[in-house]
Amino acid sequence: MLRVGLSGGIGAGKSAVSARLAARGAVVIDSDVLAREVVARGTDGLAEVVAAFGADVLTADGELDRPAVGRIVFGDDTARRKLEGIIHPRVRARAAEIERDAAADAVVVHDIPLLVETGQADKFDLVLVVDVPVEVQVERLTSQRGMTEAEATRRIASQASREERVAVADVVVDNSGSRAELDRRVDALWAEWEQPAGHGPDTKR
Repeated sequence: MLRVGLSGGIGAGKSAVSARLAARGAVVIDSDVLAREVVARGTDGLAEVVAAFGADVLTADGELDRPAVGRIVFGDDTARRKLEGIIHPRVRARAAEIERDAAADAVVVHDIPLLVETGQADKFDLVLVVDVPVEVQVERLTSQRGMTEAEATRRIASQASREERVAVADVVVDNSGSRAELDRRVDALWAEWEQPAGHGPDTKR
């Protein structure tokens, strides 16, 4: 089994790489999906969030009101750490469960947006970072997600820097070009991972 930690800044195109790897046969474990799963209605995770922050974090349907939670933890490090202390251990436990069910020779890709920020870079056989210049991130966030330039800049600044992500990467995939170019780079990487001689990809693409 090859265990890959996949990360990248907002707007870098990590989801496109994740989808391409899944299409090629990787087992993709998406931390964002799991973070929603572990606090779904009826879970002990949701019950703990309510106990910590009050019933106002629930919608009328009994689901987690994410904007309400965001307002509570935004700018409050203590509240944010309390929320992370509820969600992160459950996400990691669920990810480990999925990984245990994967084939012994699978490529298991852990899609973790905050891989660097949460100190998980050393937990994988290799770390794959999707990289673009900051100005490309800003352009994509404004044109594709409707953010203002100021909003995009704030979101980017709230994450690890480009340099911090690249510093922990074993493999850097440049996504400043077209989708076709990105697919070719990911396919070449996948071909190396499939080689029987072992998992030794180049460190820059």
